[in-house]
Amino acid sequence: MTIEVSGWGRFPVAQAKPLILKDSATLSETLRKSFRGIAYGMGRSYGDSALSEQVVFTHSYNHFIDFDSKNGLLRVQAGTTLKEMLDVIVPKGWFLPVTPGTQFVTFGGAIASDIHGKNHHKEGSFCDYVNWYRLMLPSGEVVTCSPTENVDLFRATNGGMGLTGIILDGEFRLKPIQSAFIDMITIKARDLDEILALFDEHVGFTYSVAWIDTLARGKHMGRSVLMLGEHSTDGDFSIPEPNEKSLPIDFPDFVLNPLSVALFNTLYYNKNFHKQSQNRVLYRPYFYPLDAVLYWNKMYGKRGFTQYQFVIPKSETIALRKILDEIAKAKSGSFLAVLKLFGKENENWLSFPKEGYTLALDFPIRNGIFELFKRLDALVLDAGGRLYLTKDATMSKEMFRAGYPNWQKFVELRKAIGADKVFASLQSERLGL
Repeated sequence: MTIEVSGWGRFPVAQAKPLILKDSATLSETLRKSFRGIAYGMGRSYGDSALSEQVVFTHSYNHFIDFDSKNGLLRVQAGTTLKEMLDVIVPKGWFLPVTPGTQFVTFGGAIASDIHGKNHHKEGSFCDYVNWYRLMLPSGEVVTCSPTENVDLFRATNGGMGLTGIILDGEFRLKPIQSAFIDMITIKARDLDEILALFDEHVGFTYSVAWIDTLARGKHMGRSVLMLGEHSTDGDFSIPEPNEKSLPIDFPDFVLNPLSVALFNTLYYNKNFHKQSQNRVLYRPYFYPLDAVLYWNKMYGKRGFTQYQFVIPKSETIALRKILDEIAKAKSGSFLAVLKLFGKENENWLSFPKEGYTLALDFPIRNGIFELFKRLDALVLDAGGRLYLTKDATMSKEMFRAGYPNWQKFVELRKAIGADKVFASLQSERLGL
């Protein structure tokens, strides 16, 4: 039996034989036979990194193993989602050390992507807080990986997109909080120069992220809204149930067009009347605003969408301006455009963040979009940047190798442990891994 599978962007779509991870013994036997595929958690990687001829669904492998609420240590199975963790740890005065823009990511997926958040410039990536995890190798053998044990395997698996083995369970460190609220400051920036200056001015804040108008040109190019945040010392840990809505149908293709996106961007920029405002919000709307609408990916229509996320060094502001100009000229502006500041990169071989600016943009699959990506690729590459594997659906092998200098070391490790014969995705085949 085969089923249709896709990432969150719903592009591309693949036919796959599904397997469900229920216990490690059965999985080990499966790998030793004739398996060739990849693990699949909540399907929140956007492109084809979790698509293959066989997929191992891990979402039901989601038990808590141990929660040390005194020292902030959490041990879970790989399919446990960040939401399931937050529902337990926040009332006890703990929070995730790093979180992306959605709660619907599994522990295994967080490691495979070495996820980052709004605090990378101060606190790094998710795998910087992982003490250890158990990894099932292609042979079915289970080994423990940590910063001191099987170190090369640890560095390859962190950010390795599931291509070294299947994560079973592990332990990571939490951060203490005094309430479930975030003290948020919102600042409007009139152009690109001002938003970059604001990032520098407020670099001491733990969390920072900016929405940016990708269609604005001329003197308004790069106009943005910066959202700073700190865990509040006031408030309590009582958290109301989320009032989630669901998008029941696919939007017609004509809904998202240059005119509607430009209108949205203008309204969003001007919704805050004041240059600067401050308020206190629960952690959910600050970290996970899109999670309030289930299946929001349907608004891009049946053809789906892809996210283009890159990082370039801080010194390459001219390149950032050229990229924004290219997007505006193509009239392909994204109304979900997020700019963040990254700190120094870690030692993981395929981890995405490195010191600089990262911009994430959502684009509907339309005529001409892949030609735009090629032009953007050239600008990113010339600036010494790279693309995020977790969001990618179109990167070339040449672009990947130029952006990830450890790619050859990664390929050699995969061959040494036999992973190249067992673990594969559409993305890994496209990138020559």
